[in-house]
Amino acid sequence: MTITTQPQTTGASLRLAKPGEPVTGAEIVVQSLVNHGVEVVFAYPGGASMPIHQAFTRFRDKIRVILPRHEQGGGFAAQGYARSTGKVGVCMTTSGPGATNVITALADAKLDSVPIVAITGQVGTSVIGTDAFQETPTVEVCRSITKHHYLVTDVNDLARVFREAFYIAQTGRPGPVLIDIPKNIQLAQTVPDYNAPMDLPGYRPVVRLARPEEIREIAQVIKKSRRPVVYAGGGVITSGASEALREFVEKTSIPVAMTAMGLGGFPGDHPLSLDMLGMHGSIYANYAVAECDLLLAFGVRFDDRVTGKVSEFAKHATIVHIDVDPSELNKVKPAHIAVVSDLKYALEELNKIVEPPDISEWVTRVMERKKAEPFSYREYEDAILPQQAIHELWKLTKDQDTIITTGVGQHQMWTAQFYKFRKPRTWISSLGLGTMGFGLPAAIGAKVAHPDKIVIDIDGDGSLLMNIQEMATAYCEKIPVKVLLLDNQHLGMVVQWEDRFHARNRAHTYLGPIDQPEAVGRGEGKIPRYHYPDFVTIAKGFNWRARHIRHKSELIDGLKEMLASEEPYLLDVLVPYQEHVLPMIPAGMTIKELIRE
Repeated sequence: MTITTQPQTTGASLRLAKPGEPVTGAEIVVQSLVNHGVEVVFAYPGGASMPIHQAFTRFRDKIRVILPRHEQGGGFAAQGYARSTGKVGVCMTTSGPGATNVITALADAKLDSVPIVAITGQVGTSVIGTDAFQETPTVEVCRSITKHHYLVTDVNDLARVFREAFYIAQTGRPGPVLIDIPKNIQLAQTVPDYNAPMDLPGYRPVVRLARPEEIREIAQVIKKSRRPVVYAGGGVITSGASEALREFVEKTSIPVAMTAMGLGGFPGDHPLSLDMLGMHGSIYANYAVAECDLLLAFGVRFDDRVTGKVSEFAKHATIVHIDVDPSELNKVKPAHIAVVSDLKYALEELNKIVEPPDISEWVTRVMERKKAEPFSYREYEDAILPQQAIHELWKLTKDQDTIITTGVGQHQMWTAQFYKFRKPRTWISSLGLGTMGFGLPAAIGAKVAHPDKIVIDIDGDGSLLMNIQEMATAYCEKIPVKVLLLDNQHLGMVVQWEDRFHARNRAHTYLGPIDQPEAVGRGEGKIPRYHYPDFVTIAKGFNWRARHIRHKSELIDGLKEMLASEEPYLLDVLVPYQEHVLPMIPAGMTIKELIRE
């Protein structure tokens, strides 16, 4: 029986209920999180979620609640936690604007298959649909950008709903789950059943495993191939298949090209690594895929930024596609052998029987191209190029436990090119949705999950500004993340497209004052000479340590100072805006239209 109560404000409300006693819906929410092993929640309070926040205060010894300075920041911090651990990240907001502010983080998690649970407060059930203060139909708004969603209208359903939400978020192909809870449901009381059976008649995430005959068929086509390539995606990391993939490659000597989501799933400095493929991928990876006779697509979705013109992608290859999500098979590119399976299992079974093909000539050809046309950048007498800053950071941190997050734009692609990720879950970036403002809050979430690791957000000035308020979170919560800011005063990637495809016509991509359009210098290799905004002053206003770097002679010392800091630290490196991310295959094009310089 449900009993509605008023908010409890007396000291007695801090007492935890005994087993069998009625508790509020808010307490059921928090106890459910504890039951699912949640250690941290990124939560911004408001009127429609206050009862849950009050309940959190009675569980201080079990759950850490981190207050972001914007709900989107909280959503991305939950993602940073989830992406770096593989566990479910949790964020919470109030109704209305709080809920709509976290929507971008949910859409981002959906596209990149990140397991998070988002809890949103909602107006009371009696006024839902009346345009009440701070009311938004959150479930309806989020229906197509979540893996599943709930509007809880009975307090007796809460414990079951949380069991289901965590189960759905992390089984099968991971993704975000939304739980919208009206305020009166948070205040209602019941005796909860935390072991109530789940009610998911349409959801059967049985882990399908490759059949023996499928494994044998794949092994046969590998043995017969002469120009094979592994095309490895985020599924390698999600399934925990990195070691199995490495064993497979070392048995077969087949080169590996990775998607941006797959970076770290295979060591970037391995001799058989072809690095990233696709629009801004390596020349050697893209040529290898164009010329291969067998494409082993492991945990990928044939994204348009990888394939370009789909009909020409791996045109001459037999395609083997293994993925846990059957909806991805034959969705974009038909596969000759399509296998629904947990990737780790499939690779482990394949490793038992696979025989190395005769591909020595092919490997030699691919590696000669890799040696002849590596990722590279020009050097100038004094100007620091973004690629150089990233490469020097990699050299300083490659032998340390380091997690890199990024914003979105040129700096993101240069990081993918010049930072060689050796391990899974050390590269955290918004890749499907491409959300600017992702890097700093994601770094906060990753650092909370891994306090003993170095966590660095490599960011751009346009991207950092979108969630710069999270500097306050890092300082107040004592989360010593670092930001390497590649500051070019422009929306760099859009500028690059203006240069390449719009006759260099600037359409609102300069971030400085409109009466100083040349403030960052003109011509190649110019040293930027203007600070706007002054990110060092801003950072110091948030009690961060910070430093400007303008000359090459200062770079290494500045990087070392940043890495040595035990406090939040921003290193603002001024870089020319004229640099382009190369190589580049224009959208919808092929390797034939590759832009080298």
